[in-house]
Amino acid sequence: MPETSNLNIAVIGGGPGGYAAAFLAADLGMKVTLIDREQNPGGVCLYRGCIPSKALLHVAKLIDESRHAKNWGIKFGEPTIDLARLRSFKEAVVNKLTGGLGQVAKMRKVQYVRSDASFENSTTIRVARNGGGEEKLSFDRIIIATGSRPAVIPSLKLDSPRMLDSTSALDLKDVPGTLLVIGGGYIGLELGTVYAALGSKVSVVEMTAGLLPGADRDLVLPLHKRLEKSFQSILLNTTVTAVKEESNRLRVCFEGKDVKEREQVFDKVLVSVGRKPSSEISGLDRTQVRVGQRGFIQVNKHLQTDDPAIYAIGDVVGEPMLAHKASHEGRTAVEHIAGHKVAFEPNAIPAVVFTDPEIAWTGLTETQATKENREIKVAKFPWAASGRAVTIDRTDGMTKLVIDPATERVLGVGIVGAGAGELIAEGTLAIEMAALAKDVALTIHPHPTLSETVMQSAEVFFGTSTDLYRPKR
Repeated sequence: MPETSNLNIAVIGGGPGGYAAAFLAADLGMKVTLIDREQNPGGVCLYRGCIPSKALLHVAKLIDESRHAKNWGIKFGEPTIDLARLRSFKEAVVNKLTGGLGQVAKMRKVQYVRSDASFENSTTIRVARNGGGEEKLSFDRIIIATGSRPAVIPSLKLDSPRMLDSTSALDLKDVPGTLLVIGGGYIGLELGTVYAALGSKVSVVEMTAGLLPGADRDLVLPLHKRLEKSFQSILLNTTVTAVKEESNRLRVCFEGKDVKEREQVFDKVLVSVGRKPSSEISGLDRTQVRVGQRGFIQVNKHLQTDDPAIYAIGDVVGEPMLAHKASHEGRTAVEHIAGHKVAFEPNAIPAVVFTDPEIAWTGLTETQATKENREIKVAKFPWAASGRAVTIDRTDGMTKLVIDPATERVLGVGIVGAGAGELIAEGTLAIEMAALAKDVALTIHPHPTLSETVMQSAEVFFGTSTDLYRPKR
């Protein structure tokens, strides 16, 4: 392997995985070319995903709190929505962060090329030349970080501005009177929350028996109850069989044993049924890279593909499709290229659903433990017993620990409640450090905070919680 300072690498894709890899490679002395079609690094996360959606969710939360303030003796008038200004706020957030990354790339002397990329062979790629035409560039190593895109249901594909996906929904061109969200996953629920707060009558249809399939049911229940109040309807065990445009609206046909109205009409329909990897890269077949049946590029624990010169990271290599996973994979790939002894082997990757209440989990879930027939003990602390939760009038939460009964090691953490996403990192650290329930219980947490509920869950495990009474059996 050549010396690190002499390595010339390319990163295809400027998202959280791609730019993290490019910036670390530059810090390690490599000559780096970062290739992406956008004006600046940022990828789907910053341009059309995590960041703009969280900006809008913050506004949605503010609107919701203004409506609930009457319970605390404060009355506000019904909010007036200036949609153009709201879009401007969202776009300013995106521009600030992506523009900042563009500056950071320049300071790190990363060559940024605005273009798609196609493979000539394992070490040579073609990019668009500024003056037109194509240019061939050769590298010692190439990292693929092309991410993912919204999945499409072929039978529901309709060429109409009234049919939205997660990208077009974030454009916020208007607030439809009625909106149907197809898919009860985190993206659909987050965007549904935004539109409901802005005034849309939102309905959600999910083909399985519950929202957020795969998440523990006790975490989802408080969210489901709250959404029942803010959404027009939640249709479970239901599928959409057809969508037709008529008279400036969309007629939707439903199928399911509990369906009461087989056909309903909506102003707009948002299809949010997951994402698929963007692995259809021109010329990839000219390399030794293998793509699996589900479209994910196959890699080893170093994020190296079957082609020794090519690495792949982020959404394009597999689930969970999360920005923070991609960033850490990018670092692992670069460190391996640099000759370091590294592997991507996390014990826990936290997941957060930024609805209201938020849901977050990390490590082993109860659902997973049941499927694997693993023996566990679960300790739960209801937020109704949390002083901090009571003061902010958000007792609709719960924190739980999933514990190995033999070793008392913390295997998983689940939280539902206001700010759950800010609390879950402690659980991830506990799992990575192989903390015992006793370690968590004996760690002094500040009072009154929601973070105490993690400690109090551990106390519940030992039957020593001072905030809950559990009669002896």
